[in-house]
Amino acid sequence: MYRLDVRRLFAAAGREIGVASALLIVALGAWGFVGIADEVVEGEAHALDLAVLQALRVGGQPNALVGPEWLHVAAVDITALGSVAVLTLLILAAFALLGSLKRWTEAWLLALGALSGVTVSQSLKAVFGRERPDEAYRVVEAVNASFPSGHAMLSAVVFLTLGVLAARFSERRRVKILAVSAAVVVSLLVGASRVYLGVHWVSDVLAGWSVGAAWAMLCWLVAYLVERRIKPSSASDAT
Repeated sequence: MYRLDVRRLFAAAGREIGVASALLIVALGAWGFVGIADEVVEGEAHALDLAVLQALRVGGQPNALVGPEWLHVAAVDITALGSVAVLTLLILAAFALLGSLKRWTEAWLLALGALSGVTVSQSLKAVFGRERPDEAYRVVEAVNASFPSGHAMLSAVVFLTLGVLAARFSERRRVKILAVSAAVVVSLLVGASRVYLGVHWVSDVLAGWSVGAAWAMLCWLVAYLVERRIKPSSASDAT
C-alpha cells in the first residue's frame, strides 16, 4: 500500500532542482511574511509605507499620480488581472483544458490551490484587520482589510501555479524558464499596481507576494507527493 513519506520528499530535493527550489521558496516565503507581519503589527512599517505611497504622487498630493495618463490606465488594467473574477475565469478555462488532457492532478492542484489561497487570504485579513490607505489616495474601489494584499497573494498563487504547470508540459529548458518568468512578472506587476493605485501599502503587497509564492509551492509539493506516491525504496524496506 502506498503511503506519503515526507523524508523521501527531502531526499528527492537532492535529485530534482524543482523540488529543492519549491522547498526554498516555501521557507523564504514563510520567513518573509512573518518578518513583514511583525513590522506591521509593531507599527514599524508605516514610515516606509507612507513614503512609498507619497513618492507615487505628484508633490505628495493624494489624487495626483506620477507618470503619464497611459500608465494610469495600464495600472487599472493590470490590477484587474488579480481580481477574483478574472482569476476565476482563468482557473475554469485552465481546469477545462487540463481535464480534456486527462491531467487531473494538475487540474485539481490549480483549483484547490486557488480556493485554499482565498481562504488563507481572507483569514489573514481578518486576523490583522489593517486599514487601507486613506480614500483620497485610492484610484479604484477596494473593500475589506488591507493586510496582506489579496490581489498580490492570489495572483502569485494562480500565475505561479500556471507557470510551473506550463513548464512541466515542455522538455525545453528555455520554455520552462520563460513560463515561470512570465508568471513571476505578471504577479509582480499586479502587486505593484495595487500600491500605485493607492489601495494597498507596499508592506501589504510584499506580504502578499511572500505568502502567495509559499502557498503555491506548498500546494505543488503536496501534488508532487500524491502524484509520485512517494514510499520507501523496496530495496531498503525488504532488508
